[in-house]
Amino acid sequence: MALPRMENKYAALDGKPTEEEHKPAEEEHFDRFIRSVPVTVERKPFIQTSQDPPLNHTGTARANIAPSFENPNGTTENDWAKNHSHQTVLQQHIDFFDTDRDEIIWPMDTFWGFYRLGFGIILSFISLVIIHSNFSYPTVPGWLPDPFFRIWIKNIHKDKHGSDSGTYDGEGRFIPQKFEDIFSKYAEGRDYLTIWDVTNLWKGQRCLADPIGWGGAIFEWLATYILLWPEDGKMKKEDIRGIYDGSIFYTVAERRERAKRE
Repeated sequence: MALPRMENKYAALDGKPTEEEHKPAEEEHFDRFIRSVPVTVERKPFIQTSQDPPLNHTGTARANIAPSFENPNGTTENDWAKNHSHQTVLQQHIDFFDTDRDEIIWPMDTFWGFYRLGFGIILSFISLVIIHSNFSYPTVPGWLPDPFFRIWIKNIHKDKHGSDSGTYDGEGRFIPQKFEDIFSKYAEGRDYLTIWDVTNLWKGQRCLADPIGWGGAIFEWLATYILLWPEDGKMKKEDIRGIYDGSIFYTVAERRERAKRE
């Protein structure tokens, strides 16, 4: 039986009942919220209502593309998806920082990567310290810590932490449902996030007794906002998706280098 039609793909995210929500629950086969539990009304998960949804199996993780409702094939510009089909989406996320293509990210790789993205000397150094002090050891190929605090790309999935959006799975794949839930639950179905939406996201996703996860989430979203630095305060959904698969890092770096030449 087909899902009932709704005004938009996110369906009554303001918590107010619609005609569709008054219909018997059997028509949807399941309930996405319970009125006696307000948080389930406030944070409805994403659901597609089209008879022929462009993004199939949203709950199934994609190994090497980062699709969204609007871009079901992931990033296709400059053959990004094709050229990076040998990498998981999480590996693609950090590919920009591996400038010498040795599959190892040195602290200075991270510093120069952030510097190319416009973070300046101080913020680039702070990013270097935060990232390599926390994320180096889980990726080392042995038991002993690496004295150079390097990060091995092949083991980057071991750096997944708690209290995040859940968009990456434990193996570094991309879960479209979790990505769409960011906007469905915390942005009222809009195609952008404000800093206040991110604050609500952080509060809603944080896990109990997970200080590393809390700190990691704060650092990652703060870095995202600084990188995009939207003049209207709205981080566009497509730009955020580009951060997940790393494609936007190349775009921003090229834009800045072109501006310097001009």
